[in-house]
Amino acid sequence: MGITVGFDLDMTLIDPRPGMVAVMNALGVESGLPLDGEFFAANLGPPLDDSLRGFGAPEARIPELVTRFRAMYPETVVPVTVALPGAAEALHAVREAGGRTVVVTGKYGPNAKLHLDALGLEVDVLVGELWSTQKAAALTEHGASVYVGDHLGDVRGALAAGAVPVGVTTGPCTKAELLAEGADVVFDSLTEFPGWFSSFGEPREPARSGRGQDPAE
Repeated sequence: MGITVGFDLDMTLIDPRPGMVAVMNALGVESGLPLDGEFFAANLGPPLDDSLRGFGAPEARIPELVTRFRAMYPETVVPVTVALPGAAEALHAVREAGGRTVVVTGKYGPNAKLHLDALGLEVDVLVGELWSTQKAAALTEHGASVYVGDHLGDVRGALAAGAVPVGVTTGPCTKAELLAEGADVVFDSLTEFPGWFSSFGEPREPARSGRGQDPAE
């Protein structure tokens, strides 16, 4: 097949939530700010600085808070993060078909790489610090035909790049939300991806008119 498939990272390939709770709460204690680790971990996707603003962090302190978060991250988050079901198999399915895998994530690139290395998830390209439609630049540059993610922002990024948006409900967004945003198909987990991918590109119904279709309908 030889196509390139893009994947989001947090709550698509990996589950970093326990560590995210811990690092955000620790940063809150250290900084004296009301940072809510549980809320943060339950709503992963948007850039870190936007999340900090949402907690009321003063704008002048955002750069130092981001730097400190990234410094605390490797020891606090990486060791307790696990791969989500089907993650390794999804990447393997693309490679077995002669394709390439590209991870495009909003996460700080060096920390994203620590996760991939720790979990033995092999990808061809990793691009960090891109969110929502910003992801289209990397997806286009690397020729991704498909982009898989758990967030509405991932669907928007795929559509902006002209890639087929594939959703998974392992993150904060429901199947109905992802389909309404324009996902072609939505899986409960990546365990369903290899079966779908094996027939990707075969003749099918005409493309959607801006909204996804529930395969069960």
